[in-house]
Amino acid sequence: MNVAVVSCSLRSTPRSYVLACDVADRLRELGAEVAFHDLREYDLDLRGTPGAPDSHGANEIRASLKQANAILVAAPVYNFDVNAAAKNLVELTGGAWEDKVVGFLCAAGGRASYMSVMGLANSLMLDFRCIVIPRFVYATGDDFENDGTEEMRVGSAGIEERIRELAQAAMRIGGALASTA
Repeated sequence: MNVAVVSCSLRSTPRSYVLACDVADRLRELGAEVAFHDLREYDLDLRGTPGAPDSHGANEIRASLKQANAILVAAPVYNFDVNAAAKNLVELTGGAWEDKVVGFLCAAGGRASYMSVMGLANSLMLDFRCIVIPRFVYATGDDFENDGTEEMRVGSAGIEERIRELAQAAMRIGGALASTA
């Protein structure tokens, strides 16, 4: 099983990055090959900028997503939606998402925007026929230890359990889909 994990936050100490690292560790424990992408390490122009979809970074991520059996997106929530970097990634890599199993890990400021991932999930289902894992991880600052520091880590047993369940679902559904291809 090949799973791509994409950390979409561009902040210096992102909570969603902590979630991405945690799920990548769980996937490796389950025997997955994990391709980890931290968008802070890529110089991705906005879609619509001439040449943006053909940039080195976009091509590298696109190739990785095409190889993946499942894609897990860890993104911060701003203004009741996943961040613009996550949406831009989908716009830049387009067809690489086709027929993929996709899961989400969200880090938000409060509990009120827990449905924020639905716009992107709907787009992926309708535009690229993705199978979206219905169980996703939604965490707030209360779910982290040493919040906002370099040593930040998940501190909530409930979030740890959801991360484990998401990793297992990605392996189970992605594996089942791969076996029928």
